Formats: sequence, C-alpha cells, structure tokens
Amino acid sequence: MNFTRWSARLPGTQRRAAARTEHAVPPDRRGEGSVPAARVEQLTDDSPCLPAVDELPARDVLDRVPALVALVHGPDHHIGYVNDAYTTAFGVRPPGAPAREALPELAELGLLPLLDQVLRSGKPRTLKSRKALDGRTYTFTCTPVAENGDHDGGVLLFATDVTDHAEAAERLRASERRQRETAVTLQRSLLPQELEQPDDLRIAATYQPGGTEAAVGGDWYDVITLGGGRTALVIGDVMGRGVRAAAVMGQLRTAVRAYARLDLPPHEVLQLLDGLATEIDANQIATCAYAIHDPNEGRLVYASAGHLPILVRDENGSVLRTDEPTGPPLGTGGWIHTSGSVPLGPGSTAVLYTDGLVERRNEDLDEGIAALERALAGATGTPQVICDRLVRSAGVTADHDDDVAVLVLQQPARTGPDGELFRNAALELLGGVEAAPRARAFASGVLTSWRFPAELHDLGVLATSELVANSLQHGTPPMRLRLRRTDRRLIIEVTDGDDHLPRRRRAEPGDESGRGIAIVATIASGWGSRRTPGGGKAVWCEFVLPKG
Repeated sequence: MNFTRWSARLPGTQRRAAARTEHAVPPDRRGEGSVPAARVEQLTDDSPCLPAVDELPARDVLDRVPALVALVHGPDHHIGYVNDAYTTAFGVRPPGAPAREALPELAELGLLPLLDQVLRSGKPRTLKSRKALDGRTYTFTCTPVAENGDHDGGVLLFATDVTDHAEAAERLRASERRQRETAVTLQRSLLPQELEQPDDLRIAATYQPGGTEAAVGGDWYDVITLGGGRTALVIGDVMGRGVRAAAVMGQLRTAVRAYARLDLPPHEVLQLLDGLATEIDANQIATCAYAIHDPNEGRLVYASAGHLPILVRDENGSVLRTDEPTGPPLGTGGWIHTSGSVPLGPGSTAVLYTDGLVERRNEDLDEGIAALERALAGATGTPQVICDRLVRSAGVTADHDDDVAVLVLQQPARTGPDGELFRNAALELLGGVEAAPRARAFASGVLTSWRFPAELHDLGVLATSELVANSLQHGTPPMRLRLRRTDRRLIIEVTDGDDHLPRRRRAEPGDESGRGIAIVATIASGWGSRRTPGGGKAVWCEFVLPKG
C-alpha cells in the first residue's frame, strides 16, 4: 500500500499552512527602525526555507515515535502500517493481513469493535488504561483517516504507554484498600461480638460498612444488662471517617458501658459522655441515643444527643416516632439533656438506627424516616427478620455510600405456659417493725406458689428479710417490696423514699448492724441499687434459676 496517499492526522496535531518564503534583511540594516529584529527577519525575502509539517517524511516521524502506531484500512481492518515501537512490543505484523488474524493483541483487548465504530462514525474514540499481552498498560486512541479519491477509509491506532501511571494508581488503590480493611477490622472488633440477651427482650442488630469507595465511619450500638431486669440500649454515630472515627467510637462505647453500671438516668449518662467527648477530641462530635427498658414499668426511657428518633411499633402495628426531647450532639458542651419515655408493652418493637439507613443525597431526611416507618409498620417476625427487612427496604447494598447500624428490640407477648414463667408480685410495706415479718411471710408464700426448690425458697426469703430490714432502718416511706421471676432468674427489689444509696462495708465484731448488704451480696448472684426518678431509691438482688 502506498502510505503517501493517506492523510493521517496524529492526535492533538493541527495541519499548518505552507511556510512563506521571506527575504532576509541586510546585515547593515538589522536593528534599524521600529520593527523588532524577530519581526524584521520574518519580513525579509532571503530567510532560509523551513520545512512545514506536510513536508516532513511521515514514515520516518512515526517510526521514531515512542508510542505504538498502527494503520488499518477497510471493513476488515487490513494492516497498512505499524511503527517500530509497535513491532518491538508485539512483534512483526504482515502488511495487508486482516486485524482479526494478524493483531491478536487488539482482539484480546476488545478493540476491534471500537475500530468498527470509529470507521462508521468518522469520530475518534479513546480507550483508557488497558493491559496488553506484553504486560504493559496502554491508552488507545483510534482516529479515522480518509484515503484521497477513495470512499473507503481507515483507522489510525495510537497507543500511549501508561504503565507507570497505572501501577502508581494501583498502589494507591491497594493502600486505600488496606487502610479501609484496617478501619473495618477495628470497627468490627470494637462492636459487641455477641449481643447480651435480656430475659424480657428479644434483640438483634446489624452493622454494614459503606462500599469500597466510602471510608468506614464511627457507627456503633450496644446492649447492656443493668441487673434487676433492666436493660440499657445504645446507638451512636461519630462524625468522620476512617480509623480515627472508629477509635473515638471505641472510647465512647467503653465509656457508655462504664457509666451504665452506675445505673443513672439516660440524660445523666449523656451528660457525662458530652464532657468525655470534648476531652477525647474537641473537634470530634458524635450523636447518641441512650435508652433504658424496665419490664416493671412497661416503658422505654430515653435521651438523645442529636441522634435520629427512635421508632416504636405497638402490638396493633401503629408506629410512633419519639421526636422529643433531643439535645445537641456529644462534644458540643453547654447543654443540659433531658429524658423522655415511650410505651413499650408486650408485642411492641422498637428500632434504633443511624443516618446511613435513612439519609439519601437526593431526598429529605424526613422522607427517609417516613419510609422507614412504613417499612416497620409492615415488618413482622423475629427481631433479626425485622432488622434484615428494614435494611433491604432502605435499599442498602454492599456498595452503599455510608455505614449502617440498626438495633431492633422486641417485647414478646407471652401467653400460656410461657407466660407462667414470667410473674410479678408486690407488697406495700406499711407500719413499723411489723412490716418485716409480713414481708417474709409474703415472700415465702409467693416463692412457694412459684414452685421454687426449697434451697432457693429459703435464700429468697432471707434476702427479702435483709433488704426490708435495711430499708426500715435507713429508708423512709413509702416502701414497697416487689418479687419478679423470669425464665432465668428470681429478682427481689425493695424501694423507699430515701435517696441515700447503701454500700457494702465490713462490719466490726462489736457492730450490731452493717451486715445486711454483705449477706445479700454473699448469697445472691448479683445485687445493686439506683435512685428512682420520683425521688428515693431501689435496692435489688437476683438469683439465677437452676436449669430445668
């Protein structure tokens, strides 16, 4: 094929007009007048004739180009030319042979359909960063060319070696993947490996990190059994991404568990967390919702620090959104949080979640929460089933752009034999010292009716006697005794109007008092005390029931 008949335009090169022949200025007149020397040289008639682009030997130029160049023509893309760089990369290619047979490297990269497209459309196309058979990475540009006097056309293939750039990009992506894997590993290790399962609640949770393009955030959740049948539930979100956010999340979660052991109201726990978040990192803020479930009250008491509202569905399928009270996020300081409450009776389900479940870039946040309410209204089954359905209904996939944490708790409606395993009994402690024998007789009768073994019966009566005696001596009216059994434990609780919390101490041989709490702590599986919201305190102990 006569290569000179082709008018090939290399990518980014413009055809120029033929150079003019100008006369040079005589040496003795150079620099005279107002015309600069460079301008004077252009206006002379004796200047040397410089070759234009059209006059350069195209084949010699292309042979010296370090990029790979190939020219094909016709519908079958017969080889018209390959330069030395192409031959060095892929070997000698016979002229006139069709590309499908003679250029297997192009077929391997899927470039033959692209050549067809360029030939039909007459428009150039570029294929970026493809790894060829020689192990190098190239960016291919296909430009249409036309043969003078012939309706058939051809395509000029221009391949630039971008191996170094591709390897640098891959190293960067590998580094980012390692950093993300580190953050995900840290995040998952800081979340509870196994959720605590209280006697009265059924709980499930899920955590899904953002997709590969999104850095891991600081979402977390936790379930903490407080004793006496009460359970604390926590969910939070640290603003930020990566290892730093996960580390701050771990510190906050550890602090929540420590503060929860004090059995404080939810708003006081958030108040403590707010100060701690400022100490951890003054520039890092976090949202958090902290709730306490008490089976005796049938309510969920909660406080929120800038977090999304808790959703509660009752046994009839109606969904309630707990909008208030909500304070600012943790780490802002200067705010007094308050607690609210919402009913959580038998058959009810509550959902705590982070913003990754409901927040979308093209939607208002309230629309996402409303969609979650509709999904919760129709979700039935176990907490894990509900959890999975809510995540699916929100369209959360593996490439989601944000972390998602969901915590679902359910208060089962127990009937029949199962209901017999969950019983309550209460006695108002009226009068003076005669209240103690009445309390012992009441406890003995209740424990007998619940068919507890003799040893557990006697221990329960002894613990009741000591707790009531302690309340009569150190507390103030009103006083109340409450016995509760679950399928796992017996709980004994005494409340009175004094807010001074008892503590265990060592009684001297000559002391006539101070041994009651020590006795309870010795015989019971656990004990504790807390202040009640209306003033006063509650002192409790519990015994683990024998299996079977």
